Amino acid sequence: MSIKQGEIWLIEFNPQVGEEIKKVRPAVVVSSDVIGKLPLKTVVPITNWNEKFSQYPWILKIEPTNENGLKKISGIDAFQVKNLSHQRFIKKIGFIDEGIIGEIHKRIAKTLNPLYEI
Repeated sequence: MSIKQGEIWLIEFNPQVGEEIKKVRPAVVVSSDVIGKLPLKTVVPITNWNEKFSQYPWILKIEPTNENGLKKISGIDAFQVKNLSHQRFIKKIGFIDEGIIGEIHKRIAKTLNPLYEI
């Protein structure tokens, strides 16, 4: 299975533990295409947009487009970055450009160090 950085896939996040994100939902592949030898990818889940997310610097608002395959305004939640097996990937639904990938990477860095500027 070929899975590339910037692609949006439907992914099976169950089983969930505690407050982890759950169910089948879209996620963005954020890991580099040239790093890693195991069949794993680093992803950031996408959730329904809520206006309160505007105050959270780790959530990036994304509008639906033909390219990304999303159906509604959503939030890319960089706080829930995960490394997942290719077996959890169900279906590719779209892609995002390098500019948005860069913004997601900045927000992931912000979750690791709150002093990191975005």
